[in-house]
Amino acid sequence: MMKLDPMKCLLAGSALAVLAMAASAEEAAPEPAIPVEVTDRIDQLFTGYQTEQHVPGLVWGIVKDGELVYFKASGVSNLETDAPVTEDSLFSIASMSKAFTALGILKLRDEGKLYLDAPAEYYVPELRGWTYPTTDSPRIRVRDLLAHVSGMVTDNPWGDRQQDMPEDVFTEVLKQGVPFSRAPQMEYEYSNFGYALLGRIITNISGMPYEDYIRTEIMLPLGMTSTGYDVYAVDQGRRALGYRWEEGEFSGEPALGPGVFGAMGGVMTNADDYEKWVAFLLSAWPPRDGEDNGPVKRASVRELSQGLNFPRVYMRDDKADGEPCAVAATYAMGFHRIQECEIGFTLTHSGGYPGYGSNVLLMPDAGMGVFAFANRTYAAPSRIVRDAAIELARAGELPAREWPVSAPVADAYAAAGAVYEQGSFAPAEGKLAMNFTMDATIPVRERALAELKEEAGACETDAPFKANGRLSGRFAWTCENGTMDGWLLMSPNHPPLIQELKLSFVPAD
Repeated sequence: MMKLDPMKCLLAGSALAVLAMAASAEEAAPEPAIPVEVTDRIDQLFTGYQTEQHVPGLVWGIVKDGELVYFKASGVSNLETDAPVTEDSLFSIASMSKAFTALGILKLRDEGKLYLDAPAEYYVPELRGWTYPTTDSPRIRVRDLLAHVSGMVTDNPWGDRQQDMPEDVFTEVLKQGVPFSRAPQMEYEYSNFGYALLGRIITNISGMPYEDYIRTEIMLPLGMTSTGYDVYAVDQGRRALGYRWEEGEFSGEPALGPGVFGAMGGVMTNADDYEKWVAFLLSAWPPRDGEDNGPVKRASVRELSQGLNFPRVYMRDDKADGEPCAVAATYAMGFHRIQECEIGFTLTHSGGYPGYGSNVLLMPDAGMGVFAFANRTYAAPSRIVRDAAIELARAGELPAREWPVSAPVADAYAAAGAVYEQGSFAPAEGKLAMNFTMDATIPVRERALAELKEEAGACETDAPFKANGRLSGRFAWTCENGTMDGWLLMSPNHPPLIQELKLSFVPAD
């Protein structure tokens, strides 16, 4: 009989216990917020981009319902030390800073300290002597600066090198005036100078330096303790150093210190802080009752998505089914508002700077956002961020938040089901708006309804109703011979009544 070593038995027992604990932990592990097969494809997009574009360090994250549900880092923050990029690595996010400036302006507006439609010269006296391009040019409004319709020329190459311009130098520049590209309010033309002006407005109205106002009034209340505007004031060991890729090799880009143009591109942040910003912005959707105790009101955050209706349209040709996709874009306030076929309504902005590139894409209807930071000059991964969002959409990970069905609509929908089942509008008596019987008489409507029922057969009229507001929505009934698509619209008076009920039958294949 083999003699057992007590110590080996003990170790074996420990190993079995560890294996049992591991198995138990695996069984108890929660499902990831996003399926692994989806995040694997997203990771491949970003790492492929990193290799192709020679990016030393790249981080990307997905925010969902107020939390950073996925984060990944690849590469290094310092080519000399090979220090890896992490969730704590600090990147310049360049023009993604504009959203902070825009929200600062709206906060001052909410406090009654400025008006968006007031001429900017009310708040920056140096503008009063400017010569406009035509005698009929309107004066630049604060709103025009927010939406890049001030008439000033596009200045990305020049503006990216102006971040550290001192206040007194900027004052002299303002006194001299600027050459105009066109009259204000005529067309979208991206102006970093315009956002620097917004920073001066914040300084003049708040009585404190622009960057101090944004940090104390917006960033710190959100817990963004590592985010700021002074590259020299942060822990240098946490900085992702900026690099240029040129003629087959990297070279370091000089850091840009704080200054007037920080209002258009001076924010330095990390993924840990930035996800709090993304979560705060997304929390403004949908409109709702309840506490509204953020640093800026939810309604004002949603206002960031309002463009000035100078849309640009382009075609996407990378749909899975090969069909082209029309995309409409307009600039709102610190964000581009985009509407497209696969991911719907989005807010997005890139950041490109010497040494850095970044992008963020918000999908408010789904409560999700994707962002990425890179430490290579102008390596803004906007296409890859969008492709990541498309991956989420194609995997069914972007369901739109549903509107609650209001009581008047629920009552009207129940009546619509009874109308179909009975083949009569009697169940809707007292629920029809005055136009309903004027647009088509009840006898005419009931004859059309009889023909529809004969074609469709019996339908399951208790299917869920999908509201697209408090007074309208769509539904789909499964019928004996196909599907009945419906549309219900209530009237704009009290009590709301049915002003439109449309039924459209789609036969089964």
